[in-house]
Amino acid sequence: MSVRRTMAATLGALALMAGTAATSGAADVPPYFGSDHDNPRTADRPIAKPNTKSCTSRIVDHGFRDFNVYTSAFTPPAQCAGDWSKVVLTMHGAVKGRQYDRLGWLKVGGVPVFKTSTPEPSADGIEWSVERDVTDYATLLRSPQEVQMSIGNVVDDTYTGVLDVTVDLTFYGTSARWPAAKGAEQVQPLADPTGGAGDTHGTLTIKPNTERLVADVYATGSGGGCEEFWYTAAPTKSPDDYWCKTDQGPWRELQVYVDGRLAGIATPYPHIYTGGWSNPFLWYVLPAPRAFDIKPVQLDLTPFVASMTDGKAHQVSIKVDGAAGGGWDVPVAFRSWQDEHSTRVTGTVRAPQQTTPAVSNTTGQDGAYFTADLNGRHGLTTTGTLNTSHGPVTTTVHREVAQKTHHYWADGETTDGQSTTMTDTGFVRTAAGRGPATYAPWSFGYDLTGRIDTTTAGDITTDIKVTDRGNQLVARGPSRGAWTSWDNAYAGRATWNYIVPREERRATGTSSQDFSTRASDGCWHGQIATQNGVVTREGSKTRC
Repeated sequence: MSVRRTMAATLGALALMAGTAATSGAADVPPYFGSDHDNPRTADRPIAKPNTKSCTSRIVDHGFRDFNVYTSAFTPPAQCAGDWSKVVLTMHGAVKGRQYDRLGWLKVGGVPVFKTSTPEPSADGIEWSVERDVTDYATLLRSPQEVQMSIGNVVDDTYTGVLDVTVDLTFYGTSARWPAAKGAEQVQPLADPTGGAGDTHGTLTIKPNTERLVADVYATGSGGGCEEFWYTAAPTKSPDDYWCKTDQGPWRELQVYVDGRLAGIATPYPHIYTGGWSNPFLWYVLPAPRAFDIKPVQLDLTPFVASMTDGKAHQVSIKVDGAAGGGWDVPVAFRSWQDEHSTRVTGTVRAPQQTTPAVSNTTGQDGAYFTADLNGRHGLTTTGTLNTSHGPVTTTVHREVAQKTHHYWADGETTDGQSTTMTDTGFVRTAAGRGPATYAPWSFGYDLTGRIDTTTAGDITTDIKVTDRGNQLVARGPSRGAWTSWDNAYAGRATWNYIVPREERRATGTSSQDFSTRASDGCWHGQIATQNGVVTREGSKTRC
């Protein structure tokens, strides 16, 4: 991966079942990618919008052409004062010409609330939209705030694409069906951050009556170097001069420390941006899962709250274990809930218990291929008790991360392939007095199988399949609470020539996405297929 950077289905061919909404793409599929292609999209489930009174505030309207940070001011909409049932962020973008994929972020009041990457444009231009439910940050939006957004971009005689972006916040009122959302009571960023590149330090001061604390870490490897493609890294001891080598191979673990103690671990999501795997033609219309909506990794730090309610600033560090130098960005938002009947919550924190990190990399050779196999696993359990106004509450957080990778490549990397499975499982258990404990488990998984082949004539062929899967339950007492499960599968194959002018690349490609989810608030099944930049099949259903 050193370069790194025939289906024409009809409407009736989709026919998922009764209740399906389906459309077909253009009637004719071109033999190659041309100067234009369909607008990027996904088969993801759209956000359910309340049918209540709503107000929309535009907070960004800017053409990003450099690395300057755009700033504006946000004022809560007076027409929608009062409780909100939901707050939805919508980003719309447009770009044409030639441009790389770019990484962007949005902060409100210094708090990261959205992160995204951009599609690569056609010569004639594209438009795309991304929605994100930001109800969890609603308390931040109750008062005027500074807005900051950055999409680092380069515009010159070669890379001509200016990223014209708008961002809106829509606030929905309440009704009997759509009650007021119950989100965090305080949202704040990491104060005085220093370091970076996967090893960021700062401070956090929480209210003395805090009884729950969650960190949202928007972790991304980027920049076009080794850490952007960390999940493909070979161990340093590999016998061949592979382009990306690190001491622990592809093992990466997100870690949060509180006052020097390990307080949380997680698997960072292996994002694939729209220039990834040596083949932008894979992603022109269908991005890889989560490419446009880079969701935060959530870590429950409640077991450590008892050591932080003294009103002082406490040291918090965000690290990416296994990272080789720069390339990581780990902005973090902290959400907390308070005990309104206490002035200060006290308690105890037990010493964290962890399994010894087991990370093994085995290298060798299998015929014409060099090989590297990773097998890694690490577990952490944290427990703390808080003396609240409603009695003692003990919270236990258990998390286990694991990864297996088989990587093979030919001399000179003319063939480069791998298969990877990552998992992140665990639970939060909360016990209050003699009442029933709440139990909130999760199981996240990511599977990737991909291969790149290059020829001496400059042809690159990439085959790839990725699946983002998982399930999560929020339990409330003895009854089952909100729950969701999902399976987001992408498959693609594309070929192009990288040593000829753009108009002579004779690029071809097919891709498909199948996204299904079952949840306590309904079901969704969406499908999209493309060929040579044209959507050839698209449909969805909401019936389980």
